[in-house]
Amino acid sequence: MNSQFEPLSSLLQQQQAQLDALLLLLRQELAALAARDIENLSANTAEKQSLLTEIQATDSKIAASELLQTASEEPWFKQQVAVLEQLLADCKQQNDVNQLTLEQSQLTLQRLKTELLSARGKSGLTYTNKGKPTVDNIGKGIKA
Repeated sequence: MNSQFEPLSSLLQQQQAQLDALLLLLRQELAALAARDIENLSANTAEKQSLLTEIQATDSKIAASELLQTASEEPWFKQQVAVLEQLLADCKQQNDVNQLTLEQSQLTLQRLKTELLSARGKSGLTYTNKGKPTVDNIGKGIKA
């Protein structure tokens, strides 16, 4: 690699460090989801949003670089881009795993809620206009 490509190489290394940090955050997010740690999830989400903004800014700088066209033919550039693409694919896969974990958790909570509602008022269990189970308490305690 020539020294003329140093600014572009520096940006690529910066983006690699940002993607590494994002992957770590996504793994921490999965651990927080598994532990149902709401405080950690909130902090993680804010940090993740900030990091995504930084990644986007770095990507814009790379795209605007005058050296990009020339460097794109260089083997070191192709290798670095391949590393970045693999990191991005890893981030997307981890994000998909986190999404599935969250959806399964929500389904489990919904099932638990339905069981609790049906145990609380078997005769009064009805459904809302959106298909969600609810207990109808009308009729008990009403004196005419």
